[in-house]
Amino acid sequence: MDTKAYIHSIETCGTVDGPGLRYVVFFQGCTLRCVYCHNPDTWRFGSGIEMTVTDILEDALRYKSYMKYSGGGFTACGGEPLAQAAFLSELFRKLQKNGIHTTLDTAGSMQFQDTKELLAHTDLVLLDVKAFDQQKYSQLTGGDFSQARAFAEYLNKKQIPAWARYVVIPGLTDADSDMISLASYLNDFTNIQKVELLPFHKMGETKWEALELPYTLSKTLPPKDKKMDELTEIFYKHWNGKRE
Repeated sequence: MDTKAYIHSIETCGTVDGPGLRYVVFFQGCTLRCVYCHNPDTWRFGSGIEMTVTDILEDALRYKSYMKYSGGGFTACGGEPLAQAAFLSELFRKLQKNGIHTTLDTAGSMQFQDTKELLAHTDLVLLDVKAFDQQKYSQLTGGDFSQARAFAEYLNKKQIPAWARYVVIPGLTDADSDMISLASYLNDFTNIQKVELLPFHKMGETKWEALELPYTLSKTLPPKDKKMDELTEIFYKHWNGKRE
């Protein structure tokens, strides 16, 4: 029987979720409740469009020439794609069999279960680093930092290539000390190939309003370019990795 999953949406020519042009699938369902989430409509489990592995594979292969030419591939986003890891394991295995580069965009916040099988067919992980201690992690996401840490450690143990992503939120994650702590945390992982400091934005605020959810960052403005430049310099001064 063809495995099924709940899908929120699909972007056929994504440019920001991994290298090259990418076929991006946003999976439905997430256990975290990040205060800055721009897709709160992906939180709910059991909703969205029900699709099979064959449905997605056949559609993605229509764009294979674009992906191959640009050095791109397929990216699974969310929500949290690990919530449907068994489905994704089968899909990634078949994508790789067809010569398609596979990328997993995740916070690593789920219990392992089928995750190890999935990672065996994952070429790159976009690791969403929410925070680096339980207090801040809980404040930002309502989740358990120990799970995220265990996932990152497993990636490092298996030397699965990863890009770390960290959202800079004024008043919450933008202190100089945050950059130093982030660099110190990431220095434990030799599989991190690239780090992206992403400025907070409010493009998801209307979704919170439509869902009648309390948006606590309504008065928070995106960080200015100068501030991002300053934080970037502080981070790279303390990180042992290679600067892009």
